[in-house]
Amino acid sequence: MVAGRKNGARALDIGAPLWLSARVHAQAFRLAPLRYLVAAFWWCRGYRVRARNYFSSLLGQAPAAYQLWIRRVESKRVADRRTSCARQVTIVPVIDCTEGRDGLDETLGSLGDTGHTTARPIVLDARNLTAGTMDDMRQLAGHPGVWFCLIRPGDRLATGALWLYSRIAERETDASLIYADDDLIDAAGRRSDPHFKPDWNPELFEHHDFITGACIFRANATLLDLIAERGLCAQLVADAVRQRGAPVHVREILHHRRARPGPRVPANSSAWKQGDWPSTTVIVPTRNKLDLLRTCVDGVSRTSYPALHLLIIDNGSDEPDTLAYLDQLEQSGVEVLRIAGPFNYAAMNNAAAAGCASEYLCFLNNDVEILETDWLRWLVQEAVRPDIGAVGARLLYPDHSVQHAGVVIGMGQAAGHAHRFERQGAFGYFARSQLPQRVSAVTAACLVVAREKFLAVGGFDEVNFPVAFNDVDLCLRLNERGWQSYYEPRATLIHHESKSRGKDKSKAKRARFAGELEALKRRWRTDEIRDPFHHPDLSRDCEQFVIAL
Repeated sequence: MVAGRKNGARALDIGAPLWLSARVHAQAFRLAPLRYLVAAFWWCRGYRVRARNYFSSLLGQAPAAYQLWIRRVESKRVADRRTSCARQVTIVPVIDCTEGRDGLDETLGSLGDTGHTTARPIVLDARNLTAGTMDDMRQLAGHPGVWFCLIRPGDRLATGALWLYSRIAERETDASLIYADDDLIDAAGRRSDPHFKPDWNPELFEHHDFITGACIFRANATLLDLIAERGLCAQLVADAVRQRGAPVHVREILHHRRARPGPRVPANSSAWKQGDWPSTTVIVPTRNKLDLLRTCVDGVSRTSYPALHLLIIDNGSDEPDTLAYLDQLEQSGVEVLRIAGPFNYAAMNNAAAAGCASEYLCFLNNDVEILETDWLRWLVQEAVRPDIGAVGARLLYPDHSVQHAGVVIGMGQAAGHAHRFERQGAFGYFARSQLPQRVSAVTAACLVVAREKFLAVGGFDEVNFPVAFNDVDLCLRLNERGWQSYYEPRATLIHHESKSRGKDKSKAKRARFAGELEALKRRWRTDEIRDPFHHPDLSRDCEQFVIAL
């Protein structure tokens, strides 16, 4: 970000043309004049972190932001790419012309600047899928050092792309597929819409093919036979993914594409599997706030889950209406666990989990409003998977903008909610807020986890994270054990964030939060690490996925 540079407070970036930097700032100002002025005010006052939070979103969303990024960041990386290739690796460009040859000359022309000239490109069309060209490819596939780069006519490879691919292929001997970031390019060579991708995310790939057309892969004769049977691009890539090892991600834009596959947003309805669902206890901490609690409990009571047990943790409610309602719930069979003393979210939920007999736990804030009856089934059906740990829902603000779509580690030097404030109906960053996928963490405002796994990692850390970041810490400890966190947007709820406990405005609460933040940094190095499901070229200062400038 221009305004966030550590070594100066200049308004324009001299690492790119001044007019381009000025254009980005002007566009950012037009997007949100008041927010831009507030950012400038904080910058001038010396509150640089606060200013970066404002500026990063505005500058990253400016239409010219990508052009500025190309001049400032990418140009330096391209200059570092060599023109000689790795001797132990051969990359064969395969141009898939089965749907037409428009743009073939541009594609062939781009191969001369890729830094890899040892292999003659192969042009495939409907006429030669089963001819001698296929025999040549089968012979090449028999060599362990041979990789294929499958691209469409009109697509272009970036300068030094194959050289970089070859160096990584030489190092990643167990990989069968290596993929890179990409952008769109028109016939005039104008680039736009960069896709800074996550590291390998199999569930996301099921709903959004972010690999085909932007990768290299190994193939054997059996895989190549699939070309004539089931189609060229997507099937070859899908089978290469299944071969061995997780695909390797090159975090650089190496492909300029005419078009790319769009996401397939899953339907919210499903034919639920039949049979027994595992027993699940929904744990709801509360203190007074009868209106919120009643709304939450009413939603749980409407939930279409056959093996549901509701447990309310009462943390010292003293309002007569709330106490009467809790008595009413107890009389109707709802379990109420009374825990007095200062609010310690982690300790209260640990105590509740310890006394549960259910196979699965659902931690649910009392300020969550349930919209659909199937929400818990969506979460549990992912939590039962042996490789999945914590499963989180999509949470919306009352205005239906996104409050939580997974957690990004390192955002703001701690952790932030992905896609926060994304508006209702917005496509968002490659529709990721709408797609099931692996994430680094999810919020405990609505979190499902197997009780056995929860207890295996010691539950929430009630000493270091009594209120904040206990969910992030839990997820990261689960991840360490091989139980990956998961985001399921088909479970969508309203979160009236922090209405039950209020804002941390008092001196004591601010001190407590500062201690929890330092504990998170100390344990997980959140001020240093990069979230594998985010990207280093996306801003760490903005919860929306925007270009880091």
